[in-house]
Amino acid sequence: MLQALTLILLCQLVGETVVLLTGLPVPGPVLGMLLLLGWLFLRGGISDEVGHTADALLAHFSLLFVPAGVGVMLHWERIQGQWPAIAAALLLGTLLTLTVTALTMAGAQRLLATLHRRRRGAAGD
Repeated sequence: MLQALTLILLCQLVGETVVLLTGLPVPGPVLGMLLLLGWLFLRGGISDEVGHTADALLAHFSLLFVPAGVGVMLHWERIQGQWPAIAAALLLGTLLTLTVTALTMAGAQRLLATLHRRRRGAAGD
């Protein structure tokens, strides 16, 4: 478990370092997650150790929201004065995310259907 946790945290560290050094407009943990995904592809899949470690981390994922909750309570006065802007940002951000996700999925399905038809057409010739 320690080796798998080291791998996960090392990928995050490399992602953070690359973003810091290059100024990429991507969060470091996201880049680290992509690096971990690439590593898993190179290895041919998820090892049992990495899978069990990831499951253990996800089982306690809710603990990561405690600092955010404390921050909200600490700055409650500020939030009360800004609630219309916060609510609008949350609502519009959610709607925009859902729309972009749906359009991306529809485009991917069309692309896959086109590729599948081409493959069938090429195989039938």
